[in-house]
Amino acid sequence: MSASALKPNASAQFWILQFIGWSLWVVLLVLRDLSFVPAEYMTARAGVFILDAVTGFALSTGLRYAYRAVWESSPQLRFLTVVLGSLLASMIWIAMKALITSTEVGSAVDLSDYGLTSVTNLLPFSYMFMLMWSVVYFCIKYYRLFQLEKTKSLRSEALAHEAQLRMLRYQLNPHFLFNTLNAISTLVLQQDTKTANSMLSKLSQFLRYSLDNDPLEQVSLQFELNSVRLYLDIEKVRFEERLRIEIDVAEEALQAMVPSMLLQPLIENSIKHAIARSEEGGLIAIRAKVEGDKLVIIVEDDGPGVAEPSQLMALEHSSNGVGLKNIQNRLKEIYADAHSLAFSSGSPHGCIVTVVIPYETK
Repeated sequence: MSASALKPNASAQFWILQFIGWSLWVVLLVLRDLSFVPAEYMTARAGVFILDAVTGFALSTGLRYAYRAVWESSPQLRFLTVVLGSLLASMIWIAMKALITSTEVGSAVDLSDYGLTSVTNLLPFSYMFMLMWSVVYFCIKYYRLFQLEKTKSLRSEALAHEAQLRMLRYQLNPHFLFNTLNAISTLVLQQDTKTANSMLSKLSQFLRYSLDNDPLEQVSLQFELNSVRLYLDIEKVRFEERLRIEIDVAEEALQAMVPSMLLQPLIENSIKHAIARSEEGGLIAIRAKVEGDKLVIIVEDDGPGVAEPSQLMALEHSSNGVGLKNIQNRLKEIYADAHSLAFSSGSPHGCIVTVVIPYETK
């Protein structure tokens, strides 16, 4: 990973942390001396500590540029740069401490090891300090890279999620379009041009209506019902009086936000397995209500139904349909586990599809 891949504000954050870190170092030294140095000497000593910290500030900044220069190199070279770079910086720092101590003001302050000789018997304190600074620098650097990779991963997941939703959403129009155009073709062959023209007109309105909506956005249930009515108008041309519709939606449910084109595949399924298979046709009921923080949508038909709810999904798969499977995938993508899609038998017959999703309003 290139260092240039880090966020643009990385440089500003470095200078801020650098300033805060060295300022804190001066404050700690001053607080330490307050316990045994008379107050009248503290101003001069604080000035010496600040001058020493400015030197350390400049040297550690130089280390930063050295580390950036070898960032793309092998880990061995980076490790060697840290060891030797810290050693060189500490040697220059020790020389600068000696220079400061040689002045009249600096002679009163022990800058060689800050009075920590007992702690630094193995290595000079200046070298240990620069090594510690380098470790902190690399920890922050790698943490930023980790966060960047995490952000990229989350963005990739979001893009994949978006692509999945778009794919699922756009599967619906070709599926429905095939059935409708097949019906229009039949009407043309029967020379029923008036009915075919009416069906084409309604199809045009429905497609325009559906294409105006972004597949990633949710719409109000009222808006969705308007789309459903256009779809049902098309099916009415096919089935005429054989298709009866009943809509019962609570007022508060109308404002609920739902995935666009949620109801059409459910209704199409009822038409396919209930209305189209019966010479007398049948009834499709659409109901919706709010229960607590959930929106409950029910699509029910009075067709022959199925003995087991699982048979409905099996029938859908066997006919190469994408409707119900599409709805399942879209609900899972949008709501994860905060939804349910259930199939049950009606009484005395028929099929009931119940969708439960979180109740949300715009």
